Amino acid sequence: MKKILIDCDPGIDDALAITLAHGSSEVEIVGVTTVGGNVSLPKTTANALALREFLGFPEVPVVAGSPGALLRRWIDASAVHGDSGLGEARLPAATLPPANGHAADFIIDTLAAHPGEISLVAVGPLTNVALAVRKEPRVTEWAREFVILGGSFTRGNYSPAAEFNIAADPEAAAIVFSAGWTVTMIGLDVSRTALATGAVVDQMREMGRLGTDLLVPCVEFYGMVTADEGPAIHDACAVAYLIDPTLIQVEPAVVEVETMGRFTSGMTVVNFHLGERTPNALVGTSIDSGRFWELVLAAYARVAATIG
Repeated sequence: MKKILIDCDPGIDDALAITLAHGSSEVEIVGVTTVGGNVSLPKTTANALALREFLGFPEVPVVAGSPGALLRRWIDASAVHGDSGLGEARLPAATLPPANGHAADFIIDTLAAHPGEISLVAVGPLTNVALAVRKEPRVTEWAREFVILGGSFTRGNYSPAAEFNIAADPEAAAIVFSAGWTVTMIGLDVSRTALATGAVVDQMREMGRLGTDLLVPCVEFYGMVTADEGPAIHDACAVAYLIDPTLIQVEPAVVEVETMGRFTSGMTVVNFHLGERTPNALVGTSIDSGRFWELVLAAYARVAATIG
């Protein structure tokens, strides 16, 4: 079983990604670290703690990290995720506190204790990961693999050029992409095609408390659901790749992050034409959405069975 450490900013799609990871028989969550992003750090941390208890993995550490970007003012996406960050979901407040320390140190210590064994997946702004890499560059050697949900080679969603997770802290993203490891970038080009349509949501409705208290209120708040369309469940795509890499086609590329552009700050500049250059990334280009939803819904069904 693959061990994973999730750095996140819950967030509707973060919650759906965490649920997928917990429900999968192929991965084991060894830690959850939080960052300010979709909503403020106190809220992302509270949401991670509530999810941990509601879904049923209270032994897994949750560690809070950076409240905002390295060099910029904090931006949020509460207009998309709701004031709480979890749309209309109303989970019981957590009874257990977060672990002591900072997320960056937890990332370093966890990977150092198990070099080559733990996959790091980041589905929020990359501030915590950048701090970890700066403090201990060997993190890039200790991680089994590093997967992000972020970026795009075609378009943005925060701006015409930039995807939210990268736009929230471009300097951190630039540090992470230039750190000497291979970043598997699952971006909007893949995730925006993973749509929760009416048929998907109907299956979620049949999943007891998990469906009625978390999945459906999140998805329906996230966007309009119709027979053929629905909101894109971005972050779950990165976790799905860790579970089954054959779901997503990836191509080697050189990725650089724009930090200075007036209109392009946060843009991931993706060059698939390598020439003599060594790629620093594997970039997702397409996803088998049918198999993706089979995997996701099967994992959700396993969680639903455990919480009643």
